[in-house]
Amino acid sequence: MTDVILETRGVSKSFGALQASKDVTLDLRAGEIHALIGPNGAGKSTLIKQIAGGVRPDAGQVFLAGQDVTGLTTAARAKLGLGRTFQISALAMEDTVLQNVVLGALGAAGRPFRFWRPALEDRALREVAQDALERVGLSEHTRATTSELSHGQRRQLEVAVALTLKPKAFVMDEPMAGLGTGGSQRLTGFLDGLRTEAPILLVEHDMDAVFALADRISVLVYGEVIATGTVDEIRANPQVQAAYLGDAT
Repeated sequence: MTDVILETRGVSKSFGALQASKDVTLDLRAGEIHALIGPNGAGKSTLIKQIAGGVRPDAGQVFLAGQDVTGLTTAARAKLGLGRTFQISALAMEDTVLQNVVLGALGAAGRPFRFWRPALEDRALREVAQDALERVGLSEHTRATTSELSHGQRRQLEVAVALTLKPKAFVMDEPMAGLGTGGSQRLTGFLDGLRTEAPILLVEHDMDAVFALADRISVLVYGEVIATGTVDEIRANPQVQAAYLGDAT
């Protein structure tokens, strides 16, 4: 598991006197889940935005499948295979499950979104969307309004939308947020299998999920990675214990 799919090299970002990212270098390898953890205010959201294209770093580079994407927009990175899910759902709640995924397939095909209503009748796009829904376990909910889904099912729907982009890597921002214990366990099982589709950079506060899923963990504190290692290595790291984990271990 040495093929690097997603990588940051020396990424730094400041907002005035606040240094949100400080020389951050990390990578995501084929077939793995790499968790990014840290206390509130550590700079995780800013780093994810730099990786996804929403914020441009002051210094450093971002690579996707070996290609420098630092200067590319969020949409351009998505077309190259960076699939992102959000802490706050970006789904269209008033539309059906199938409509949401067809919209993703429409974007993946590079067709203008203003034509998305007629696209619902496009057989090829519908097949792509239905295949994605089958893979995430939502094929029986295609006609349901998205607002009717459970919180966990909406997370799965976000992944289905991302799958239409044929992602090379996923970036997931707190997918467990708002889930109860049962929902978190179900989503953990789902993500565990998803790594075979594409590796996952996982930002998450649910340490039970992190410890269950992660092949590697990077710990971000005050914008700087203070440690990267396996679950056991991170659990045993005194610096990480002092800065973040505390009683979580």
